[in-house]
Amino acid sequence: MRILSGIQPSGKLHLGNYFGMMKPALELQEKGDAFLFIANYHALTTVTDAARLRTATWDVALDFLACGLDPDRTVFFRQSDVPEVTELSWLLSVVTPMGLLERCHSYKDKVARGIASNHGLFAYPVLMAADILAVQSNLVPVGRDQKQHVEVTRDLAIKFNNQYGPVFTIPEPSIRDEVAVVPGLDGEKMSKSYDNHIELFGDEKEARSRVMRIVTDSTPLESPKNPDACRVFALYKLFATPEELQAMADRYRAGGFGYGEAKKALWVKIQETLAPFRHRREELARQPDFVESILRQGAARARAEARRTLAAARRAMGLD
Repeated sequence: MRILSGIQPSGKLHLGNYFGMMKPALELQEKGDAFLFIANYHALTTVTDAARLRTATWDVALDFLACGLDPDRTVFFRQSDVPEVTELSWLLSVVTPMGLLERCHSYKDKVARGIASNHGLFAYPVLMAADILAVQSNLVPVGRDQKQHVEVTRDLAIKFNNQYGPVFTIPEPSIRDEVAVVPGLDGEKMSKSYDNHIELFGDEKEARSRVMRIVTDSTPLESPKNPDACRVFALYKLFATPEELQAMADRYRAGGFGYGEAKKALWVKIQETLAPFRHRREELARQPDFVESILRQGAARARAEARRTLAAARRAMGLD
């Protein structure tokens, strides 16, 4: 089974990125033939500063390698190092109905949030389809907000195959229902755009300050508290063992346990979990040639697959 996943380098990664995408993506290394790419073409729809894009792309590479990505088991590459994808996106564009793109909610949502409307943003699902189909992915793990784009990919692959012959594997979305939405400091979904996030590898003093600013209710210290209604507990749940979680829940319900203590316990768990990753990241940052070699080797493997797919699509369309 071939599995493809990607992430945009649109800023520093945070705990929401780790538990929502990174950790599940890293677990795929054990489940099949995994491809993971840094979606810097896609990031161009929102990131217009060249230096920022370069830095963010490099940061994502370091973050994934530090958190356990094994380049021997996962094909890890920059999207822009596989130019076959952009040609394939054009071939897919000629079988893409306008109405299909006009119904995509992601475009509407982003424009509603003030992101400038452009063709790249509108045609985003076609490029995403090219990413998936270029390496003949069977499975695409996505959040529910991206499920529609995988459905678009399926529609385009089926239409192309019906019109030109069997070129593309029809992928299936894998919706990660077991991954809860990671709450931010204010209880909304953790997001850099909301400034309610806690960075994975940011300044530790700033990260601790953010943990201590998590919004809680006004229940008095001596009163029992409901752990299931607490944002601090929701984050603690992501890091703790079942035994630690039960012990924390018991302290909440017993009373005499303040939110300040809960936040300190959460900070300790965050530090314990991320410390080895942080150390590994610092080592990798001192070896840029090594990191670059991993990305280039991954791109070579991805290009080999994409070339085969593109050649088949060109032949089917009469471009050979």
